[in-house]
Amino acid sequence: MNDTLYQAATIIVPIVLAVVFHEVAHGYVASLLGDQTARSMGRLTLNPLRHVDPVGTVLLPGILALSHAPVFGWAKPVPVDAAQLRNPRRDMMLVALAGPGSNLVMALFSAVALGLLARFGASEQPGAVALFVAQNLGYFIIVNVSLGLFNLLPIPPFDGSHVVEGLLPRPAARVYASFRYKGLLVVFALIVVLPYLMPDMDLLHRVLGPPLEWVVGKLLMVTRIVAGVPLNQLFDA
Repeated sequence: MNDTLYQAATIIVPIVLAVVFHEVAHGYVASLLGDQTARSMGRLTLNPLRHVDPVGTVLLPGILALSHAPVFGWAKPVPVDAAQLRNPRRDMMLVALAGPGSNLVMALFSAVALGLLARFGASEQPGAVALFVAQNLGYFIIVNVSLGLFNLLPIPPFDGSHVVEGLLPRPAARVYASFRYKGLLVVFALIVVLPYLMPDMDLLHRVLGPPLEWVVGKLLMVTRIVAGVPLNQLFDA
């Protein structure tokens, strides 16, 4: 039980932080581009209680992470009023890209922090606190990259779909946007139903697995460069 709680803590904390930064990034970029809706509603805050959805932010991503599936989830959406943006089609693409972009930036910061921990704070037998921090940073890299890449999928209502809408001609964009409320059903089918019925047809792993491994591998190269020492002591537990 203690091991399960410990593992859950090392996963849930990175997930909550990743989702909070993702949502705040949407609202902050929207405010820079003319829409102050999120700011006026007090959503430009890092207080997780203003963003967390118990199921979409904690329960579902935690289960996916523990089962080594691609991590995705949702928070309480930061409100964006496209009509208030200076250039709605272009700016909605920028607002949408801000969320995944923030996740990739946070993953890079985590890779650097993990390297610094290895260089200055690790030993052959790291203490419980150092090990907990290291494992949180490691999961923070994986969760942020997973969340960022997943949200770039061009499936409504994810962030990638807003980019597609902005690039499509207006009539085609309206038709595409009409599928927004069906998108979660498509994702559920791809993640849960299809792999259950046809294990060899796990399309999500095939699509997201290679870029996820590539990006995480590059970030761990950054960690090793910053560390200047082997990282075995940070992960042997």
